[in-house]
Amino acid sequence: MSNPDIPRVDAREKVRGEAQYAADHVVPGLAHAMLAVATIGRGRVVSIDTGAARAVRGVRLILTHADTEGLQSPGYLMGGGYGVQSLQPLLGAAIAYRGQPIALVVADSLEAAREGAALVRATYEEEAISVTLDAPGAEIIAQADSPLPKPAFADRVVGDADGALSTAAARVDVTFQGPPQHQNPMELLATVAEWSGGTLTVRESTQNAEAIRHGLAKVLGLSPHSIRVLSPTAGGGFGQKNALQAHTALVALAARELGRPVKLVMPRAHVFNNASFRPASRHTVRLGADASGVLVAAVHEVDHQTSRHDLFPLAYADLTARLYGIPNFRGRERFVRNDIQTPGFQRAPFEHIAATAFETAVDELAYALGRDPVALRIANDALADPLTGLPFSSRHLAACLERGAERFGWARRTPEPGSMRLPDGTLVGWGVAVGAYKASTAPAIAMLRLTDAGEIFVTVGGHEMGQGIRTAIAATVAAELGVPAEAVNVLVGNTGVVPQHLTAGSWGAATALPAVRQAALNMAQELVRLAGDGPAGRTFPQILRDAGRPHVDVEARHRAPGQPEGIFDRVAQGLPSAVGPAYPEFVSLSYCAQFVEVQIEPRTRRIRVPRAVSVVDCGRVVSPRTARSQVIGGVVWGISAALREASEVDPRYGGFLNADLAEYVIAVNADIGSIEAELIDEPDPALNSLGVKGLGEVVMVGVAPAIVNAIHHATGRRVRHLPVRIEDVL
Repeated sequence: MSNPDIPRVDAREKVRGEAQYAADHVVPGLAHAMLAVATIGRGRVVSIDTGAARAVRGVRLILTHADTEGLQSPGYLMGGGYGVQSLQPLLGAAIAYRGQPIALVVADSLEAAREGAALVRATYEEEAISVTLDAPGAEIIAQADSPLPKPAFADRVVGDADGALSTAAARVDVTFQGPPQHQNPMELLATVAEWSGGTLTVRESTQNAEAIRHGLAKVLGLSPHSIRVLSPTAGGGFGQKNALQAHTALVALAARELGRPVKLVMPRAHVFNNASFRPASRHTVRLGADASGVLVAAVHEVDHQTSRHDLFPLAYADLTARLYGIPNFRGRERFVRNDIQTPGFQRAPFEHIAATAFETAVDELAYALGRDPVALRIANDALADPLTGLPFSSRHLAACLERGAERFGWARRTPEPGSMRLPDGTLVGWGVAVGAYKASTAPAIAMLRLTDAGEIFVTVGGHEMGQGIRTAIAATVAAELGVPAEAVNVLVGNTGVVPQHLTAGSWGAATALPAVRQAALNMAQELVRLAGDGPAGRTFPQILRDAGRPHVDVEARHRAPGQPEGIFDRVAQGLPSAVGPAYPEFVSLSYCAQFVEVQIEPRTRRIRVPRAVSVVDCGRVVSPRTARSQVIGGVVWGISAALREASEVDPRYGGFLNADLAEYVIAVNADIGSIEAELIDEPDPALNSLGVKGLGEVVMVGVAPAIVNAIHHATGRRVRHLPVRIEDVL
């Protein structure tokens, strides 16, 4: 059974503006910083003129590559380091991408810092650039042949996919284009750095406080013990804030040089051209089935962008090989090196676009076979993991499809494209697609304290980014100790207490909650011991007072199935330690089924999504209210990604052209209709004691292909790229 549907424990603070974010920290003497950035796409700085900037009233410090002797690269997060990319700006004169920082200007006011940064002038030696998949100069590298670890980033091969395809009764061959996209959380990248007695305190909006701590130590040549990172609340992350940002060490260096706190809030245009983003990708999907509709073979080949200085790996085929029980599968990925900042993880990083390409091909195959798209998917459900042969810890994908079809009214659909219309001629299309996402988990340490004043404090590795992890933690403690959830004080995003593992990949709940639950169970046992033979019915403050204890502390540790105890040493070093979906004895994923209706206006051809039904299998639901919120948010983002979002690249000069919320078009309230969310709520005890799996990312997977498939049902046209625009259905 799920937990009671308690309100968000931090809702009141957020609504009243009391929640503290990084940029909210204001102290006496605070200085403000702003970046000056490169205006070329590749080359080197020949000279920098900072004279006009230094003359601005209030400017106190300007840092360029001439002022950073002794600084080091933090290393790349996916290469054993701590940074969103290995390139640390201002370590040299080389320019790798347009928008790369070339100077940091610090002033008494934000206005002076902005004015000074705008006056920094540089002369460059330019080189030819390549910023798109097919541009001259792009370098292609097979992911399987790269130095990345195997088997994690090897080709996915089971059986003989090409041979089985050649004899299949029905075949489809699809090429699908995915655009570059940016996360655009409401809270911009922000850092406040402050030194006191040789200790550096950094307040930053982040998903990975420990990587910032250890990354800063590496860049600045400090001991991690002299650095504390605080991120109690982040205003959205979605993968953008999962490591040390390029600017953070520069802000810390400036604060040390000036001897006063320094704040940098990065403008959105700078975020677009420095932070990570979803890279452009091209997918070729080939499917084969026998005459009865059983999938016998699949091939999924992908090219995607990376930077010149890092290899950003994505395992697209790791997902699509597991969507169905396909006995013959071949998947491969290739890097396309461009003159860009290193791409990164954006909600459902590769799963969203991989499922879009694959699930539109499945829909086309259903039409080729004359089969109902829902029935075809259910008939090809997997009984065991196709890649490893291991059993699934749980899999309720067929139930998601069945419940979704019933709730959506799928039986009333007429299959012929263009056959459903409103009285005014509006075309109506109904589409379906499935999604999955790895059920990963990571090690966590939880500390729980009860005081004789009735206070409850729980500290655990994790970050609150709006997803509701505080509420889930409070609900877990409340359920085990029989206390109100609102009485539980949750401390996350603080490196000064317990290690703060990266919160990403939908492993936050599956990582933190088992440790928190065990700590609560340990506390219950300790209270029984302290109570002894005393009178029954006493509250825990009474038990503590009677025992002469002002407070009692317990600790619990939890790690993923198959992980050794030594994994906690890796967590303490700030390195990613999550595993999944493959565990020693099983494979674990979360699943969803997405049903959408599109309506296409007969004259303007405007595309609307008046309703969607999303059914999700995410294990046990600990916090129903925040879970439903995650489902709705994921569907909204899927609609936005399908019909609105694309980061427009300037192939001549590099950089992104629509680098603000005015021109990076996202879905707004008027674009969203009815969204019905249903949760299967079946615990998965093989994964952890609570039976929870991830939810936040899986819900976005499948929304876009369901929309693309619905557009085909409405118009008869197959669109092979995102976003779908009006001109695609004219």
